[in-house]
Amino acid sequence: MPSEFSLIARHFTRPTANTVLGVGDDCAIVAPRAGYELLVSSDMLVAGTHFLPDTDPARLGWKTAAVNISDIAAMGAQPRWMTLALSLSAPDEPWIAALAQGFADCCAAFGVDWIGGDTTRGPLNLCATVFGEAPAGRAIRRSGARAGDDIWVSGWPGLAALGLKHLLEGTPLNGDWRDTCIEALERPQPRVALGLALNGMASAMLDVSDGLAGDLAHILERSGCGAELEDAALPLGPALAACNDARLARQCVLGGGDDYELLFTAPPALREAIAALVPGLGLPISRIGRCLAEPGLNLKHRDGSVAPLAITGFDHFA
Repeated sequence: MPSEFSLIARHFTRPTANTVLGVGDDCAIVAPRAGYELLVSSDMLVAGTHFLPDTDPARLGWKTAAVNISDIAAMGAQPRWMTLALSLSAPDEPWIAALAQGFADCCAAFGVDWIGGDTTRGPLNLCATVFGEAPAGRAIRRSGARAGDDIWVSGWPGLAALGLKHLLEGTPLNGDWRDTCIEALERPQPRVALGLALNGMASAMLDVSDGLAGDLAHILERSGCGAELEDAALPLGPALAACNDARLARQCVLGGGDDYELLFTAPPALREAIAALVPGLGLPISRIGRCLAEPGLNLKHRDGSVAPLAITGFDHFA
């Protein structure tokens, strides 16, 4: 049976490009660039809560890195370094090798050095910590939205939630959309390039991990404002094409989560500049509503009527 240290040496020690000292000592050493601030975030993935126990290990490794990188993207910053701590019930080396490769592949895809971590025996649990950089005073916070700002979201939220419903409940999905939805769930794509492009444009931003409506509520709470979303502007197309159920598609887009798309606000004067980002990024960006001075989150229906939006995001302890 391989030892903890042989597993680390074989699978968790990778070359680094932007690190003073990587794996091997008690700590890694990193050096942020002059004039930059260091951003730090940790996300834990627990079997049965964040992923199904039979998830492909390479995809699980990718997702573990991706959801952490997404937190850096959500603040308009550059991800630079990552650690991974995991507990395992047994040292299944082929499974560990695939997990480590998926994690390393995601780090490499976004220019992140994997600089250390820990392994121990226990229930399957993965916890990564990511470090990023932003020019001093320039990281995009949740607290900057103002009444009159537009509300935007990237990509096609809702597909990951449909993928999960298919795997858990057998919800039928159409044709190739099944694979697309499962890919969105198991191999999310952090929107790093968009986050960097929005630095200096977005007034507030976060990534959609717990559902669009619930995550927007976090921006509104921190910014002290309200919002009105427009049903006609929501990017429902792919979710509706995947499931042929308008109610389910809307529920997944507004409340599904696990998309890791960027949800942000910006002044109306920047509409053309934001729209101009789309061709270069190859990523749709939808303007879905506006911020209001009055508190609350409402949905404007296609018939012009307005009602409070009751959909909330995921809460581990609700």
